[in-house]
Amino acid sequence: MILYNVTVSIDPNVHEDWLKWMRESHIPDVMETGCFIESRISRVHGEEEGGLTFAISYVAESQGLYDQYTNEYASKLQAEHSARYSGKFAAFRTMLTILDEFKK
Repeated sequence: MILYNVTVSIDPNVHEDWLKWMRESHIPDVMETGCFIESRISRVHGEEEGGLTFAISYVAESQGLYDQYTNEYASKLQAEHSARYSGKFAAFRTMLTILDEFKK
C-alpha cells in the first residue's frame, strides 16, 4: 500500500476557511477519484513560522492507483487549491510505501 502525504502550512488568517474547504470539498474530491481507500487530516505540532501546519494523508492500495491519481487528477486538484489560497500556503508532498501496519 502507498501513503501519500501532503503537508501544508497555511496562513492563520485563512486557516478556518481552508479547513472547511478541505473537509467539504478538496478531500472529498480526491477520494471521489477512486484512487484512495482512506484519508485523514492531522494538525502538525511544533515550531511554526507564519502559519499553521497540517498533514493530509491518503492511502492507495497500490502503486498503480497512486500513479493513476498523479497522472489523471493531481494537477487539476492542486491547481484548484493553489488558485483558492495563492500566496497563503506552502506545501510539500511525500509518497511512502507502507511496509507493515500494527493496529490494536
